[in-house]
Amino acid sequence: MESGLGLGRRTEEMRREWREEATWEGVVGVGLKVKPTVEGREVVGVVRRERGGGGGVEYEGAVKEDGRGPTIWDVFSHTFGKISDFSNADVTVDQYHRFPEDIQLMKDMGMDAYRLSIAWSRIFPNGTGEINQAGVDYYNSVIDALLAAGIEPYVAIYHWDLPQALEDRYNGWLDPQIILDFTTYAETCFEKFGDRVKHWTTFNEPHTISTQGYDTGLFAPGRCSILLHLFCKAGNSATEPYIVGHNVLLAHATVADIYRTKYKQKQHGSLGISLNVIWYEPATNSTEDIEATQRAQDFQLGWFLDPLIFGDYPSSMIDRVGSRLPRFTKAESALLKGSLDFVGINHYTTFYAWHNTTNIAGVLLNDTTSDSGAITLRNIQKFEAHRTQGMDDPNSPLIPLKSALKDEKRIKYHNDYLSNLLASIKEDGCNVKGYFVWSLLDNWEWSVGFGSRFGLYFVDYHDKLKRYPKDSVKWFKTFLASEEENQQRDIQTHQPQIEPQLSHVHVEL
Repeated sequence: MESGLGLGRRTEEMRREWREEATWEGVVGVGLKVKPTVEGREVVGVVRRERGGGGGVEYEGAVKEDGRGPTIWDVFSHTFGKISDFSNADVTVDQYHRFPEDIQLMKDMGMDAYRLSIAWSRIFPNGTGEINQAGVDYYNSVIDALLAAGIEPYVAIYHWDLPQALEDRYNGWLDPQIILDFTTYAETCFEKFGDRVKHWTTFNEPHTISTQGYDTGLFAPGRCSILLHLFCKAGNSATEPYIVGHNVLLAHATVADIYRTKYKQKQHGSLGISLNVIWYEPATNSTEDIEATQRAQDFQLGWFLDPLIFGDYPSSMIDRVGSRLPRFTKAESALLKGSLDFVGINHYTTFYAWHNTTNIAGVLLNDTTSDSGAITLRNIQKFEAHRTQGMDDPNSPLIPLKSALKDEKRIKYHNDYLSNLLASIKEDGCNVKGYFVWSLLDNWEWSVGFGSRFGLYFVDYHDKLKRYPKDSVKWFKTFLASEEENQQRDIQTHQPQIEPQLSHVHVEL
């Protein structure tokens, strides 16, 4: 195929290599380099690209329709100065009313999986109590429409949109009561949707929940203590992120235990968690920089992955955070250990890490960032590549529609990223499962509002939210159609078929 960017030959070679090298087990993602075995089960690593998921907040809109209760993001986005473009999530891209159209867009592209999240406050408007049947009906309609289109739903139970009622009642994730209430909500999802949903994630990016919501205050509920509370009205950046992370981990483990004991056997599904990963490389080969790199990894990925694999936090966190870090009981540790069928990886970028004896940030801010202890981060070339290869484009009224649809940089980005995934299979022995694309549509991007455009489809915010395909849509469509032809040829010639990667390029919302 020809992409118009000189990528056709390289892409076809990569496609052939996928068929020769890839192995498949039906779960979307990419295997981690190190695959620990827990209780006799392999923990499968899963990768999806780019943002930490597009939950209901970013896409759905309809915040006051059909019984939905307010969330912490509704309150946060209506607070002056919290969103960079002063927008809110009341409408976003209106997928609540337009999901049939969006599913058709995916089907037309040849996508076969879709990652969505369920809004807690659509099921329980007050966080607990009576179930809102209209919310259940809505997600039943979405799930049924996906399956009818041949698209497998991958469902996140929680994507940052805590019901405001629970925040008002007991400060949400800061109180252990949240574990019980989240468990009730999650089990309701299993009961209502588990006969059709076979892939669940409990939480999307607990690290972001803990740090952005309770350390920097840049995300809802906007709690922090940096700069003497000049930015946030309440919070403690030195303690609250660890309390929140602790409760999230216990909520995940509790839900995972219930799913395994009550639902997994009869529903034949899997349950995991999605973690955001920033990879670190030592700036030099010195012992200090190597140790600093490991410390950075511990406070990023290890904070949430280690308890799920080993039953406890990394030793560097225990040593450095001390009494501010809640500890697990023996029973909690046993519940956590191995409480996942897969790990979803949201990979952003890579940094250098090196030892910094001054640790000025810790002196000034006293937050969780400084707890990683005497490290300084510096962007490397991969970060520049990420930015210049065009995953997000600026939302500017000065850019004409015709120009906005020409996203050659995005095409090159996905082609290059898929090429590197292939290298991870051949050179590192990773078990590649698939590739989630962020994102189907331009959408409301949390604290930056409508300021960035990540979509394969351009959304005209000034003309009834019309969707227009960018050139990357045509690229993916041709890419996937070629794979379909290859599969049919394999079947007709009675050759053993290895399911190709490109039939498993998925759109995430």
